Amino acid sequence: MAENPWIEGDEPMKDPRQNEETHRLWSVLERTLAQSMIEQRRARRWGIFFKTITFGYIIGLSVFLINHSELSVDAMGSHTHTAVVPIDGVIAPGESANAYDIQQNLEAAFEAPGSKGVMLEINSPGGSPVQSEYVYRAILDLKAQYPGKPVHAVIGDIGASGAYYIAAAADTIHAAPASIVGSIGVVSSGFGFNGLLEKLGVDRRVITAGENKAMLDPFMPESESDKQHLQSLLDATHQQFIARVREGRGERLMPGEENVFDGRVWSGEQALVLGLVDSLAGPLEVAREWIGAEKRVYYVQDEPLLNQFSREFGFGVGTALTWLGRQGILNPWSLSH
Repeated sequence: MAENPWIEGDEPMKDPRQNEETHRLWSVLERTLAQSMIEQRRARRWGIFFKTITFGYIIGLSVFLINHSELSVDAMGSHTHTAVVPIDGVIAPGESANAYDIQQNLEAAFEAPGSKGVMLEINSPGGSPVQSEYVYRAILDLKAQYPGKPVHAVIGDIGASGAYYIAAAADTIHAAPASIVGSIGVVSSGFGFNGLLEKLGVDRRVITAGENKAMLDPFMPESESDKQHLQSLLDATHQQFIARVREGRGERLMPGEENVFDGRVWSGEQALVLGLVDSLAGPLEVAREWIGAEKRVYYVQDEPLLNQFSREFGFGVGTALTWLGRQGILNPWSLSH
């Protein structure tokens, strides 16, 4: 009887081809299971990610609603407080410290039934004399409408030029010892390029209807008549500035100290001696001791509602993601693994 080559002893031998096929099947199965587990982890992590986004959305919305409700309560002036109107930055149209916005804030501060007094919180190098005059007149007008509400100006780092122009309308002015105060003057500056054009061989052609329409053109030689005319404009504005300071400060200005009007700046301590400020004090001291209401409420132009929500929402999402990352719950770098 012929021997069967696939039988060794009492047991049949396994076909090598069957072993290879089985190994391939197991390899495919293992890879499939591994890929399935990876996909499950990815799905779980993306689920955590989107849940976190939703959680952040809820936090952002909650913070926004809480802050907005608090601002609404304060704006209604339901509690006695010092109404603070900030004047921060350059005073000019298009800037945050423009006359229109400051006037709106002043009106809201005076109208609030709970405001015991108004504080001008000043940190500005000055700016447009026209904008400063608008705010000065608005303060005087509101003081006349609300005679029981005093106005106190507090100068921070700097209250110079147009900023001091505005401060002069307040009942009192306060500053820190190192504050920069004053600069009661007017300046106009520019450059002349006519010599440069000659060196470059450029011929400038200007046609005007009106003899002085091109006055102070930087590409034309400066004329004495132009200088005199500009000087007269600066002098007139300067005298207006001086009149406003004298009107506001009155007899508190040190007699005979005309140099306070020559455009120089002074420290808070020097300004106190010269009568440009009434005391060396900060916002908290003025609110507590001069107005009698330590609680301060800031009156500023409302940011558009959508901008407020977007900012608060972004803050809420960022806070939530940071917290989850620190807790090890969410690792954003692992989402693709």
